[in-house]
Amino acid sequence: MGYVAVKGGTKAIEASMKRVKYDRIKGEKVLDVHTIMSTMSAMVDQVMSESSLYSPFLAALSIKQAEGNMEEAVFLMRAHRSTLPRLYYSQALETKTMLVERRISASFKDIPGGQLLGSTVDYTHRLLDFNLVDESLEKNKRWLKDYETALQENVPSDHVHYYTKVVEYLREEGLFEKYALDNTDPVDITKESLHFPAPRSARLQVLTRGQTGAVTSLGYASLRGYGQVHPTVGEVRVGHVPIHVKHPNEIEDDAENDYYIGKIKITEVEAFVPVNIKNEDHEEELAFEIGYGVCYGQNETKAIAMSILDQCLEHPEYHFPTHDEEFVLLHIDSVESTGFISHLKLPHYVTFQSRLDSVRRVKKGRQ
Repeated sequence: MGYVAVKGGTKAIEASMKRVKYDRIKGEKVLDVHTIMSTMSAMVDQVMSESSLYSPFLAALSIKQAEGNMEEAVFLMRAHRSTLPRLYYSQALETKTMLVERRISASFKDIPGGQLLGSTVDYTHRLLDFNLVDESLEKNKRWLKDYETALQENVPSDHVHYYTKVVEYLREEGLFEKYALDNTDPVDITKESLHFPAPRSARLQVLTRGQTGAVTSLGYASLRGYGQVHPTVGEVRVGHVPIHVKHPNEIEDDAENDYYIGKIKITEVEAFVPVNIKNEDHEEELAFEIGYGVCYGQNETKAIAMSILDQCLEHPEYHFPTHDEEFVLLHIDSVESTGFISHLKLPHYVTFQSRLDSVRRVKKGRQ
């Protein structure tokens, strides 16, 4: 059987696109982009992280256009990102200056500055709240006014407090190694192809923009026994960090001359991983290493899973897929994996007919 050309494809595609719009608006409801930004922050944060483009408005727009399909929303954001000019590279972030909204440690009950629970559903019952069915905007406004009044009474408006990293206290005790500052320019995986073995800067970039479910799944696989990296979360931080860029005409690095261009919300995790090392007497002893995770917005599960995989990939081990950087890094990208799976829906007439003809010849030869 020969290849049969498909005719009328353009008209069919145009009709399909109209059907997509019909399915989106047939309910005769309009979901405002700002409503998505205000009420679906977790989804917005996830899209921004996986697309590596920080813009709550564009993320909300992509969610609306994709009708809530996360993979499609990320695809749209990545495509838009590729059209944007890159005018500056920001200076390296210093997360010690984070304006913290949430900060907890699973390693210590008492940490300097205290546990700051912030906004989280970790301590709530997972029960459907049917009060949301008849939610009233007026009631919400009254609740907000009372909450903000109480907040201002307890926390001065000019109050700014920076929290020292938990790991710094352990470094002072000599329990964690101190490293010299490495100012080597990171590899930009959006400008250069990913090569193996990959430097840590490239690995962290792939992990932080990896598909949330995939990163979580592989992190969970490692916990279950595939490499069995079982850390203790030293610190989870959620908050805003300032972004600065260097003046284009400045030659010397002087932070005082940097320009502040805004802030972004991130989640940062430092996980303490027990490892066995050999001391000066060549005897094995217990020590700790740090697994690092960071992503846009508030996505703590992904950041923790990222910290697990970061530590896994620091110790390559061919027995375990979670320690194989090619396996991990090439299978967690949302656009790559979704695109490759989705391409199976496209015409494969020629290749399938060729295989079908081969099977027919074999069957015919056996008769």
